[in-house]
Amino acid sequence: QVQLVESGGGLVQAGGSLRLSCAASGRPFSSYSMGWFRQAPGQEREFVAVINWSGSSTDYADSVKGRFTISGDNAKNAVYLQMNSLKPEDTAVYYCAAESHLKPGVLPGHEWRYDYWGQGTQVTVSS
Repeated sequence: QVQLVESGGGLVQAGGSLRLSCAASGRPFSSYSMGWFRQAPGQEREFVAVINWSGSSTDYADSVKGRFTISGDNAKNAVYLQMNSLKPEDTAVYYCAAESHLKPGVLPGHEWRYDYWGQGTQVTVSS
């Protein structure tokens, strides 16, 4: 009933930029935070960034700090990820996620915090 759909992925050379978008569809819902995760081939899914709607505070994985910027629109349950200075190690399928049921104290890096997930969009960074 609730669907998140990512877009904006593609192939880019190292040093380039991409902007990912995630939009909700289906049954209306409210979220407390929305975030981005990524999964490289043969790897576990890892946390990238999150935006908390209360105060619009953000957190980032150390690997992307200074290069990626998360933003969004709480009213639309939409989230974006501006990715600059891309590196080959950023190559992965990127997923957006939404925290619909508030889970106080659960850190943003835990997948369990999020209730809804998108299907993923491929980002490939060539050297």
